[in-house]
Amino acid sequence: MTLLTNILSIALAYLALALWLAHLSRAIGQKNRTLAALLCVLPILLLPAIVLPILYEILLAIGVFAIARWMTPGSPLVPPVETRLCALHLILVATSSLFLVPLFWMVLTSLKEESQVSRFPPEFIPTQQVKIAIQGRDLPLVTLEWQGRTVQAGVEEKRADNKSLVRLADRPSVTIVVSDSNIHEVRHFSPLWRNYPDALKFLPPESRYGLANLQNTLEIAIFSVIGTLLSSSLVAYAFARMRWPGRDWLFGVVLATMMLPDAVTMMPRFLIFQRLGWFDTLYPLWVPAFFGSAFNIFLLRQFFMSIPQELEDAAKIDGCSYLGTYWRVMLPMIRPAMITVAIMAFIGAWKDFIGPLIYISSPEKMPVSYVLQLFNSAHGDQPGMLMAATTLVIVPIVILFFFAQRYFIEGISLTGMGGR
Repeated sequence: MTLLTNILSIALAYLALALWLAHLSRAIGQKNRTLAALLCVLPILLLPAIVLPILYEILLAIGVFAIARWMTPGSPLVPPVETRLCALHLILVATSSLFLVPLFWMVLTSLKEESQVSRFPPEFIPTQQVKIAIQGRDLPLVTLEWQGRTVQAGVEEKRADNKSLVRLADRPSVTIVVSDSNIHEVRHFSPLWRNYPDALKFLPPESRYGLANLQNTLEIAIFSVIGTLLSSSLVAYAFARMRWPGRDWLFGVVLATMMLPDAVTMMPRFLIFQRLGWFDTLYPLWVPAFFGSAFNIFLLRQFFMSIPQELEDAAKIDGCSYLGTYWRVMLPMIRPAMITVAIMAFIGAWKDFIGPLIYISSPEKMPVSYVLQLFNSAHGDQPGMLMAATTLVIVPIVILFFFAQRYFIEGISLTGMGGR
């Protein structure tokens, strides 16, 4: 019965919120400031009823209908267009928020004490236990029932039998042993920011608090991006705009390499780089990017094919060679695709773990992905600092995608339009 009640409450909440947003958006669109102000105030006036969520949702819907009928008697009570759009966007927002839960959980866990992380049911808000000074010592503050009244005490010792030795705050000379189930910790909101510097202190001295690893990762990522863009765009341009014998057959061979598992070529590549003397260097991690990628070649080829032939013909009339046309005309036209490839190449190089595991043995040459795995192996029993280290590794990727998402989405949405 509780499950049905929760489902009904969620459904009513969506309907009431969709109706409220639909009427509010219509009022704003019609520049009806009085109606918009009344609709904004309505949820606040109904706050006393929020103790009963279903009642609050019903009153909100009734209030929206009453205000709409009073202020705009000739308009429909349920605006069809606005209600459909608001309901659709609410569903999209609720669904997309599910994918953000792991990210929020990681950040919140990085700001918690170790004792709070292991609690069940889990606590979302990071808090720290209040300290109390008793006989010159700062002890964790708790409350408990003692002699028929609620008293404050400081925890002196946690015992293995799920009991604690506490010292009373109003009678410092009195210590008692009580069960952990009978005491209540006094906590307040306080993020534990020191997890981040503490996580960096656990890194090897050669890493210089992670700066050396960050430098290695940036070197790998930047050269990988440059190599991927140059090689893949040149090959894609040759497949899309130039005519030569065996072009389509060779393009099929290139696409067929996408079905080849990476484990098959792992050993031959290792032997090649070992013969070149590149073991324990960063070269094996970014030099292969200068030899193209089948997926990126296919992606850029589709964009090159979507460019009108007239632009290339005009460039040839003006005296441009194939390379000049590629550099001056074609590349500026496929900027969304190039940015998409650059983002994917950067993320792939940033999070690569297998490559450093195979080719790198010196701690000062390790990228952040490999250092994070070593940190997990050594300090996996400290989830707060582990999540802090993970957050430090992920934040640059999140910032990069945040600023480049428009080009990334545009590049993905336009893929496959070539040849029309």
